Amino acid sequence: MQERTRRPEQLPRKYGPSQVAELTAVRASELGVFLDAETGNTSDDILLHTVQQTAPVKIGDRVRVFLYLDPKRRLTASMRTPRMKEGQVARLRVINVTKEGAFLDVGAERGIFLPYAGMRGRPQVGETVWAKLYTDKSGRLAVTMEVEDELRRASRPAEGVRVGDRLKGSIYNITERGVFAFTEERYIVFIDHREAPRRPRVGETVEMRVTYLREDGRLNASLRPPKETARIEDAEIILALLDAHDGKIPYTDATSPLIIQDRFHISKAAFKRALGRLIKEGRIEQRNGWTYLLERKKNS
Repeated sequence: MQERTRRPEQLPRKYGPSQVAELTAVRASELGVFLDAETGNTSDDILLHTVQQTAPVKIGDRVRVFLYLDPKRRLTASMRTPRMKEGQVARLRVINVTKEGAFLDVGAERGIFLPYAGMRGRPQVGETVWAKLYTDKSGRLAVTMEVEDELRRASRPAEGVRVGDRLKGSIYNITERGVFAFTEERYIVFIDHREAPRRPRVGETVEMRVTYLREDGRLNASLRPPKETARIEDAEIILALLDAHDGKIPYTDATSPLIIQDRFHISKAAFKRALGRLIKEGRIEQRNGWTYLLERKKNS
């Protein structure tokens, strides 16, 4: 086979890490085959190791590969390319977190970089988040969790859904007012922070109870149980707090909604319903801005 000759002038490097390219296999070695980096210099050829080949490669073949840096910082190729195309959105697993950002698994030989600027919250290793694949200004593949527009286009109006129905979905954004979820049926759901006993994480899958059907086909939902069930659970939380603080707490039905939300993670209305239940049962009383546990008072 005739060897390639070096061109008179070497061309600038055309390819870099985190790129997908179609290259020609130009020579073989014990490790695998080398791909032409198209610089005119054979020392720039890119190794496609045998273990990174998903099918045998012969000299002259054009091969679609994902490029990455090996442990010695050498540009290396793999036929394991991303499972998704640029512009597509998918739920991806976080495989590493660094001080610069994170890396998500897109099915390629190496994870794809998620810069801090593209994060929603602070994802942790092992979590699964919504993300979009794109090419950054340097020509490298990257991912972003800013997927609101893409999920809105992919969504469909909720049909046949009734208040009280339960749906499953994953959180894709958190705002000052609440969180947004995308369901298995491709519905967009808004959950007010007051309807979440705890703040869910971006990417987390939750079960929601539909509370309102909007005219635009979207839904409002709650992570809290129905009122009667919630009233019982909230009452137990208040009793537990009273028991832990010598039978008295500085919260009543006159306490501000912000304090109630911060301390109990429920709305003022839900707090008053729970207090009302306990007062009706004769288990607590309110005096001078405090709530007292009557059972403890009787037993003291």
